[in-house]
Amino acid sequence: MDVNKLIECYPTLFHMAEQGTWPSINERGLLSTTAVLDLFNVRGTARKKFETEQRKEMMAVLPGDPNHILLRDQKPMSPDRLREALTGGTTPQEWYRLINGKVFFWAERARLLRLLGARWYRNIEHDVLTIDTRSLVTAHETLIWLCHMNSGNTLPVPHRRGVDIFKRIPDYPAKRNGKPEKPVVELVVDYGVSDISRHVTSVHRMRGDKVLQELWSR
Repeated sequence: MDVNKLIECYPTLFHMAEQGTWPSINERGLLSTTAVLDLFNVRGTARKKFETEQRKEMMAVLPGDPNHILLRDQKPMSPDRLREALTGGTTPQEWYRLINGKVFFWAERARLLRLLGARWYRNIEHDVLTIDTRSLVTAHETLIWLCHMNSGNTLPVPHRRGVDIFKRIPDYPAKRNGKPEKPVVELVVDYGVSDISRHVTSVHRMRGDKVLQELWSR
């Protein structure tokens, strides 16, 4: 897929973060789980529960520390359902590590609203980032992958998936008119986006599909 066509089709990206985390994201950047563990120098067996196991609930790295970071749960991605879904010999532990090494953005607002309205999240407030695609892609193109599905969800059906669902922008299949053969669901960045504040156009506090407050805008 041509990068300019990607930007034309998906000019805006979205990221759903925990309530109250925008100040930390603005200061530190948007970090993957792996990047957070590196930041706090979490090593050895202490990393396992964060990086290679399912997080059934939100988990704080260095709980009690005023600078702690809260990691999102992975409720829709149980190991049993992953075993049904994964191809190519990939294990659930390998999949968790893969997913935890990336930062995820929704390519369409409809997908964001679907997640905000999911039964586990619909009554919880979130900080929702709106990102300029051209700005992000220009700065981080070599670290970006595209995916045609929700890679971290196995509900209600554990659709088949393997590491090859993530494709670099030039390798993402496109039609003759340049548009993607399959709609892009996720735009994914390796490790983290340390300069995310440069690419964010607005941040809103939301509950479900309701905007409660504008927290920041460019």
